[in-house]
Amino acid sequence: MERIQSALAKARDARERKMKGATSGGAGQAETGPWADLPGLTLNPKVLERNRVVAMHPNQNSASFDLMRTNLIRALRSNGWSRVAITSPTQGCGKSTVAVNLAFSLARMADTRVLLLDLDLRHPSLQTILGVEPDQNFAGMLASGTVDLSQIRRCAPNLAVGLNSKPVESPAELLSAARTADMVDEIEARLRPDVILFDMSPMLANDDAISFLDQVDCALMVAAADETTVTEVDRCGKDLAKRTQVLGVVLNKCRFMEQEEARVYPE
Repeated sequence: MERIQSALAKARDARERKMKGATSGGAGQAETGPWADLPGLTLNPKVLERNRVVAMHPNQNSASFDLMRTNLIRALRSNGWSRVAITSPTQGCGKSTVAVNLAFSLARMADTRVLLLDLDLRHPSLQTILGVEPDQNFAGMLASGTVDLSQIRRCAPNLAVGLNSKPVESPAELLSAARTADMVDEIEARLRPDVILFDMSPMLANDDAISFLDQVDCALMVAAADETTVTEVDRCGKDLAKRTQVLGVVLNKCRFMEQEEARVYPE
């Protein structure tokens, strides 16, 4: 654990040195600069609802994500962190849907600017969940070696997304490249988000997520009720803990719990 904390501290120090010239600024300040200049992205509320995106507005359905948001923000601020990987043991746990909802919940906080990046490069799904046209290629921008902020779109005042419309060949090589780390640093320096959420590939499916975990401060694991096994959670947790701080496990697809919460906390 001491080794992990030391490595995280070194990574943060390196990023801070790179961004030393950037003045601090958040969503609570006037809308000027690169963030305000990002191209807009129009979303269809009906498509979002159909795809189980429920956290755009405060309501009973968003309550669990709002609770997750509060606990996450507390951990990030107390440790000076900003980069969060969201992964799962295997495919089909709903991690991307959780990432989108958490991003919207965070972005509803007036002073919190959120950047959500799709780094599940074998099976990119954020674009489908958001229901937008397949015209973004964030991974292609990373492969080009040149930051192009037109590949990042604002879909809410405090939320911007980097999406992909097609899979990438050799994603682990791209994610582990030093040039990719430099570009993510540059994007962070120019846009100055308070939180960056990285939707990563499942941990036990391939080595893609592992290739990038040294660039994040912490991670959330999403497990599916009645689908993810205890062994898979244990293996994923151990692999994550070797490389970053694990904030917790999100139990997804738990319908019984949702019904119980609806009775305990009626509108």
